[in-house]
Amino acid sequence: MKLFNRTPAEVREAVVPPDRALTYAAGPDGYVIATDRALYLGGARLPWFQVDRAMWDEEGLTVVTTDGRSHRALLPEPGRVPEAVRERVTASIVVNQYAPLDARGGVLLVARKTDEDQLVWEFVFDPGLDPTDPGLRALAEQALEETRRSFGV
Repeated sequence: MKLFNRTPAEVREAVVPPDRALTYAAGPDGYVIATDRALYLGGARLPWFQVDRAMWDEEGLTVVTTDGRSHRALLPEPGRVPEAVRERVTASIVVNQYAPLDARGGVLLVARKTDEDQLVWEFVFDPGLDPTDPGLRALAEQALEETRRSFGV
C-alpha cells in the first residue's frame, strides 16, 4: 500500500478498473481524466478508439466522438491532459488510408484498436458524397478489402 497518493480521491473513484489514470486536470465542472484506455470527461467514459478529434482553446477541451457527439469541459489549467489526449488518440489508429472511389471523390478508411485489441473500421466519405448510396458503399467496401490485404489486417 502506498503511504502517499497525491491523486485526489475523486479521480481514483471515477476511474473504472482496469483503466489506469495517466494524468488529470480539474475544471469547474469536475475532473478530466486521461487513462490508458479512455478519456473521462463530464461524467462520460470515452474509449480512445471512439474519439474522432479533440480541440483545445483558452477555455478548455471539446471532444467529438466517431458517432458525431460533442463533449465539452472547461479546463483553465489543463496540465498534461492535452498531450495525453493527442498521444492516446494517435495510438488507437492502426490504419489511416485514403481511397479514391470515383470521379466525385473518395473515402478515408480508418482502423482503430479497441480496448480488447479488436479493429473497428470507419468510413469517412468526402464532403458531398452520400454515405448511404449503395454504389458508393460497394466501392468503399471493395477499397476496404484491398486496404486490409495491403496492410495485412
